[in-house]
Amino acid sequence: EDDLQFICCEDCRKESPNLRLLTCLHTLCLSCLSKNKSVGQCPMCQTAIPQASSIPDMDNLLFTNLQARLEVYKKVIDGVDLLCGNCKKDGEFWCSKCEEFLCTRCFEAHQHYLKRESHKAMRVVDIRAGSAKEFLKGTRKTGNLFCPNPTHQSQVVSIYCRTCKRALCCSCALLDSHQASFCDILSETRRRQEELGTIQQRLQQKRRGLEATYAGLQAEATRLERGQQEMRELIRQRVEQLVGLVRREEEELLGLVEAGQEQGHRELKRELERVEGVLRRMEASERLVEKMNLYATEQEVMDMQPFIKDSLEELQQLQLPVVGDQMQSGDFVECRARLQAL
Repeated sequence: EDDLQFICCEDCRKESPNLRLLTCLHTLCLSCLSKNKSVGQCPMCQTAIPQASSIPDMDNLLFTNLQARLEVYKKVIDGVDLLCGNCKKDGEFWCSKCEEFLCTRCFEAHQHYLKRESHKAMRVVDIRAGSAKEFLKGTRKTGNLFCPNPTHQSQVVSIYCRTCKRALCCSCALLDSHQASFCDILSETRRRQEELGTIQQRLQQKRRGLEATYAGLQAEATRLERGQQEMRELIRQRVEQLVGLVRREEEELLGLVEAGQEQGHRELKRELERVEGVLRRMEASERLVEKMNLYATEQEVMDMQPFIKDSLEELQQLQLPVVGDQMQSGDFVECRARLQAL
């Protein structure tokens, strides 16, 4: 579906198992990222790539996991290799927690023995009848977070410690001797999602200001171009009335106009490119936060939210350039004076 093209590399538009999220919140595959290492800039918005001599270490877990889940949906639609993971018979159900297809008989056993584990199996015919987006949303909240403590690796994380800022299993929380402030992991993931949404709302207001600035810069560039063309025409009309010796004056005047406008054009071009890059970063942030809200698991939120939050806050701190503060078009005073003298 066209709506799901966002899970591809934003440069080559291809799916990849190795997607990296840059600080500008654009997503590139390792191949495209390697091509841009020597340049040291994001190919989408020209923002500097940190650690340009190596590969940034933030995996885009959301997009990578969505690709894997989408592959399951494609297998269901194509009817390929839908075999029960237990007895190898035709798979009639899909358990997103077990990540296996089940035949009817194994499904009944699965439901009986795992009825308290909140395993939600979906019928293959229902998956096939629905859309890819519905399938991705249906498998969104099925992932469990497991304790990072090596002695509790089988324990499901359900508690978040606000003091040490990490997720804990019940055993770790009980053994914690500090006066820590605890909350459940769902509340923390919800709070982080809301925090991203709040930052994004503020960025949207700033984006409107940037868009107005960008439009102003474009108008300024057009005005400079128009003024330059008008002055060229005036110079040519006057010079055409003169003979022999005045031709040298024509060239000098044209050169004066070009020199006078060159710096203004360079400054405008730099500002336009910078604002374009920031706008693209903001567009990427809007898309990413939207997709996090729609599809992210708790694990993905816990892993990715601090990184994304830092990038959004960096965007929020950017100062809007003021149109016309640094770039003032000349009035061609010297040109007019020399023309009058002619």
